[in-house]
Amino acid sequence: MEIKNVLFDLDGTLLPMDMEEFTNGYFGLLTEKMAPRGYDPEALIGAVWAGTAAMVKNDGSRTNEDAFWAKFAQLFGAEALADQPLFESFYANEFQRARQFCGYDSLAAQAVRTIKASGRRVVLATNPIFPAAATRSRLSWAGLEPADFELVTTYENSRYCKPNVSYYREILDRLGLRGEDCLMVGNDMTEDTAAAELGMQVFLITSCLINKEGKDVNAWPHGGFDDLIRFVCG
Repeated sequence: MEIKNVLFDLDGTLLPMDMEEFTNGYFGLLTEKMAPRGYDPEALIGAVWAGTAAMVKNDGSRTNEDAFWAKFAQLFGAEALADQPLFESFYANEFQRARQFCGYDSLAAQAVRTIKASGRRVVLATNPIFPAAATRSRLSWAGLEPADFELVTTYENSRYCKPNVSYYREILDRLGLRGEDCLMVGNDMTEDTAAAELGMQVFLITSCLINKEGKDVNAWPHGGFDDLIRFVCG
């Protein structure tokens, strides 16, 4: 099957990271910002995880953003919704310090640009649990920007999360793509291989591989970005 479209994951794929290290560092910055506003750090972290779970369980009836804030308001009261600008300010400012918890691979941006220059459509298919501002920042740490992609999934514009197949179906429907013409490039053997259910091919970047279910990586094409470029472009 010819690969006409390539979907890229971000965290652990285009942007190298240890997810636990990044999450702990990111939460540390968030609680530092919000504690003076009266948020107990432990309760705030719990609420963010609960909001994330609400997004993962989203059935498509609302955006992930709405699912997150509905859960947040349920835990902290409707008055907490007035603090949304504070969180937006965090992602635009203090969140930039989370770059220290990530790596960098120059071949990642090179792969995106090489594949795009070959005439293929490219999409940033990152799990849409972050606001656009946070996704834009993480992209910049990888040496890329939203304009490099035809679509960037964020919590504002998405109604499902990985590994729900409906997340991938929403991308296909939005861009008028066929699964069999697409390649999903990721590092999570559960979340990213779910795309195969819609006929997509999958390529796993193994430098930060996540394999919670102990699947056989050899069942999928895998390797580094130089291997990916050869796989797509020949």
